[in-house]
Amino acid sequence: MGLRINDTVPNFTADTSEGEITFHDWIGDSWAILFSHPKDFTPVCTTEFGAVAQLADEWKKRGTKVIGISVDGVEEHKDWIKDIEKTANADVGFPIMADEGLEVSKAFDMLPAEAYRPDNPTPADSQTVRAVFIIGPDKKLKLSMTYPMNVGRNFAEVVRALDGLQTAARESVATPANWEVGQDVIIPTSVSDEEAKAKYGEFETVLPYLRTTKLKA
Repeated sequence: MGLRINDTVPNFTADTSEGEITFHDWIGDSWAILFSHPKDFTPVCTTEFGAVAQLADEWKKRGTKVIGISVDGVEEHKDWIKDIEKTANADVGFPIMADEGLEVSKAFDMLPAEAYRPDNPTPADSQTVRAVFIIGPDKKLKLSMTYPMNVGRNFAEVVRALDGLQTAARESVATPANWEVGQDVIIPTSVSDEEAKAKYGEFETVLPYLRTTKLKA
């Protein structure tokens, strides 16, 4: 069975471009984003890693650590980082995990159990390793996204989703479609009108099951 929302994510020890880590210890009390790609020195992934590097201040504001993973080795990662920094004009200030044995990719259900890494792998051999996982401080999976190789990931949406997850966790609310920080949120149906008034103040009843409110600053 695959990894589902609210499952505790696998713990493992892995080599990275910044040294060995044990995943749960590395997360610590932070939020974390693990994003994967099928191979180093590939065009779409180079732009994506650059986008993540450019968002360093945004991850820091949100108390979130980011880490990449590839089926290539650490030395290849270190060489590839030079290309990423050149094209993005930003420092890669996060680790990239090596997963040459595919253990982590399989643990996160990005590859089937019978998958193996051939002697001269191509991106097609590990093309399903194109995912984003947002993990809470409780080490549980909060959100996952999977992309094909020919569509670059939108990391502005990853930031927006992270904001929604953190707001929902902090304020015990939900967020509507296309929500951004500062906009109205949704009051859970499990909260009565009286409780909503006490907890959130004024709110609007759009439908009997849809009530919105503005969070207090």
